[in-house]
Amino acid sequence: EVQLQASGGGLVQAGGSLRLSCVASGFTFEDYAIGWFRQVPGKEREGVSCFSSGYGSTHYADSVKGRFTMSSANAKNTVYLQMNSLKPEDTAVYYCAAQGRDDCWGYPRDLIYLGQGTQVTVSS
Repeated sequence: EVQLQASGGGLVQAGGSLRLSCVASGFTFEDYAIGWFRQVPGKEREGVSCFSSGYGSTHYADSVKGRFTMSSANAKNTVYLQMNSLKPEDTAVYYCAAQGRDDCWGYPRDLIYLGQGTQVTVSS
C-alpha cells in the first residue's frame, strides 16, 4: 500500500519556523520526483518545492526561495521541509506528493502519489 504521511504543521507567529516531515512507503522513493505543494480553499495548488533524485536537484517556488529548505533522508524514505521566516501568506494546507516521473517539470501537475495534508497557519 502506498502511503505518504505528512506531519509537522501547526500554528506559528509570523517570522517563526516549522519543519514538515513526510514519510513515504509502498513505492521506491528514488524513482519519482517528490516534493511539497500547498493549497488554500478556493485556489489552485501551488508547488512549493520539488526534489529529483535522478537529476540531483531541488526546485523552489519564487515565493519561498531563501526561506524554505527541502531535504531528504533516503534511507528513511523521508523528506523534510524546513520553513523559516514564515509569513501569513504561507498559511495553507501543505501536502507531500510524488510526481509520476523523476523530474520536477510542471510539479505538481502530474502527481501519482499524494498524502494527506498538514495545516500550517501563520498569524500576523
